[in-house]
Amino acid sequence: MIARLHVSLLALPLLSIGLAAHAAPAAPARGFDVVHYSVALVPDIAAKRIEGQQRLRFKAEQPLSTLTLDAGALEITAVRQGDRALAFRQADQQLQITLATPLAPEAVAELQIAYTGKPAFGLVFAPERSEVYTLFSTSQWMPSVDAPHERATLDLSLTLPPGLQATGTGRSLPARTLADGRIEHRWQLDTPMPGYVYGFAAGRYQQATQQHGAIPLRFLSVDRTPAQLRTVFARTGDMLDFFAARAGLPYRGEYQQALVAQTIGQEMAGVSLMSEAYGLEVIEDPDQIGLIAHEAAHQWWGNRVTCASWQHFWLNEGFANFMTAAYLQQAQGEAAYQAQVQRWRTRLDTLRGKGADHALVYADWDAPSGDDRAVVYQKGAYVLHLLREELGEDVFWRGLRAYTQANDGRAVVTADFQRAMEAAAGHSLQPFFDAWVYSAPSQA
Repeated sequence: MIARLHVSLLALPLLSIGLAAHAAPAAPARGFDVVHYSVALVPDIAAKRIEGQQRLRFKAEQPLSTLTLDAGALEITAVRQGDRALAFRQADQQLQITLATPLAPEAVAELQIAYTGKPAFGLVFAPERSEVYTLFSTSQWMPSVDAPHERATLDLSLTLPPGLQATGTGRSLPARTLADGRIEHRWQLDTPMPGYVYGFAAGRYQQATQQHGAIPLRFLSVDRTPAQLRTVFARTGDMLDFFAARAGLPYRGEYQQALVAQTIGQEMAGVSLMSEAYGLEVIEDPDQIGLIAHEAAHQWWGNRVTCASWQHFWLNEGFANFMTAAYLQQAQGEAAYQAQVQRWRTRLDTLRGKGADHALVYADWDAPSGDDRAVVYQKGAYVLHLLREELGEDVFWRGLRAYTQANDGRAVVTADFQRAMEAAAGHSLQPFFDAWVYSAPSQA
């Protein structure tokens, strides 16, 4: 059992010193900012391959002669700038492009990239279900910038055989039937979002739709009937309402949820993927809705407010875990919330017992272990619970709402959250953050 931390709170003049000491390291300068991606994909589900055509619009932030993108194991077949073919090289899962002429700072340019690939991860093919879907690693299916603080808009299209349904990142546009009978499914993301929340799913899906206030909802599955889908996702609208109220920001656009062959769950901008097996669990026990809530919470904490680097990943996952428990508290009662708290506390006890506890802010996140992820997910949520107890209901939720509203569409570090909570409390929270967020276990 971890005893609740009691601290005497310091005066606000100490705030600037404490926050400066825990500032995030500066992200490496890339020299450019991607403004917009336009990606046209043609998956071959049986062969587990993709072909892609991409247009990429970017702005130079310094004198720029080369541009480097993350490209996984994709095979780049051509890069052009207007009518001119560009030289490029691939190494260490990156694509380095030599521009036709160097760009001055603030200049905007556009490239066209053609590629093929047979990704070993990041894109999952299930031919027996005529299904393909993304799984986190965006650069495995489109050259992009793999950094959570990098945001861009997106046009996405997916050309599929007739008879398949699809969902993807952004606002759904009317599908187009091509001359050969294939269907081009299209989406447009008008609000800049991090590349890691781009994605899609396509398969021989059954679907159900409904309207929740201003939000169109759509549910997809190969195995589940429309009636079963409505049962699985019966609480989706209520979840979105709850999180919108806590965030102080209404949900915008449509929201789609798909049950796919296998996944631990994935949030994308406007879309969430969960497994068919999980959908069946919810049908058998309608109280097992935690994962649905977790992915919905990410539409605010993770997608709209995003950690500036993976070192501050707890601002995504610890928040989604905590907000899930807060929703269960409302929907299922105090016992449901306390059960979640006990699980976090028990996991933290286990981490500490084997010397695997860690500060929530990591020095690096290059090869996280399962224990590292438990720190971010479970300890992160538990620390938010402790802060809620420390501050009380009114101050805690007022601070969290102010933090979310102030950082909508931005990348954040832990100091941004600390500042918002201290402003709501009216005093420094440095001892709490030092002991529970920034310190190594031996110092807590």
